[in-house]
Amino acid sequence: MEIKNLESAIKLRHELHEHPELSNHEVWTKQHLMDFLMENTKLEIVDRGLWFYAVYRAGEGKRNIAFRADFDAIHMDEGIDIPHGSKFKGISHKCGHDGHSATLAGFAMEIDQKGSDKNIYFLFQHAEETGDGAAQAVAFIHENNIEEIYAYHNMSGMKLNTVNIKDGTINCASKGMTIHMEGVPSHASEPEKGKNPSFAIAKIIDAIPDLVSPENNKGMVLCTVIQVAIGERAFGVSASKGDLLLTIRALYEDELILLQEYLENISKIEAEKYGLKVSFSYNDYFPETANHKESTEKIRQSCRNKNISIVEMEEAFRGSEDFGHFLKKTNGAICYIGNGENYPHVHGYEFDFNDGIIETAVELFNGLAEL
Repeated sequence: MEIKNLESAIKLRHELHEHPELSNHEVWTKQHLMDFLMENTKLEIVDRGLWFYAVYRAGEGKRNIAFRADFDAIHMDEGIDIPHGSKFKGISHKCGHDGHSATLAGFAMEIDQKGSDKNIYFLFQHAEETGDGAAQAVAFIHENNIEEIYAYHNMSGMKLNTVNIKDGTINCASKGMTIHMEGVPSHASEPEKGKNPSFAIAKIIDAIPDLVSPENNKGMVLCTVIQVAIGERAFGVSASKGDLLLTIRALYEDELILLQEYLENISKIEAEKYGLKVSFSYNDYFPETANHKESTEKIRQSCRNKNISIVEMEEAFRGSEDFGHFLKKTNGAICYIGNGENYPHVHGYEFDFNDGIIETAVELFNGLAEL
């Protein structure tokens, strides 16, 4: 990577870090990235509202390859004293999406300056943390006839500057599930005259261990109780409303669907037993992120060509990644680049994206563009 491009990318990363914005509110971030590309490249910029992409055009009949970076931040105070610390209380780039976007911008500069024999698309995506960014931006694939798409995520606990890769499922599918039950209130001294959802919700929770048991599933399945909210803090009233909030997660998306169906069926059975109304709502949906083997092989080849160390991942991450939406529509893969084995953990107060991996990521992308 050209040293001037690396220096510009690091400076950009620090500017993004100072101005974090939450999912679906990344107004300044998006504009700053667009301005950077307009000032430092001759690439075509296509503004799609909440997200955008830049294009290097090699010409008609050339392959269309895309690279994606996310740019949203999370609900968390900075927690550490750094020169480029967040200017906004309660919001910070503790996942490293500032680094992902700075990397992609640096790569865009490289392609703009050196050229390519392919049409290269640089996709800058909003709202990865909530899972709806890729769901909204996935139209980009069909509209531009994208043949392959690539991305990376920084990750602590992995050796510095290693590229960690896995064929097939690399991130689990997950979603937030809310089970709402509603009955009839009564005086606490006469609970028999009301319909209290507590017992039905307790039965649902009690069923969870069997639903997620390894004996009953082909892959890892998890159901995490996030919150149980029943009734009010009023000791004279028997509860009549209750919400059970769960995060359901599975290595394979078909088993996530089955888990959801089981939970809905159990809820309906228990609601009927206790004379309750039941309804369901969902949020933060992430599909299974399944790498295509043809594309992971290209990542390995790029690493060999650029002398980047490769680590084969033994297991998929339990955490989810909305990049899976793109991989349902075209070939591609996502990998992880190590921040260091003892580097502060992502989503922790001590975390700040490791600028030392930007060059590795850009070289990986350069290698993929050359294949």
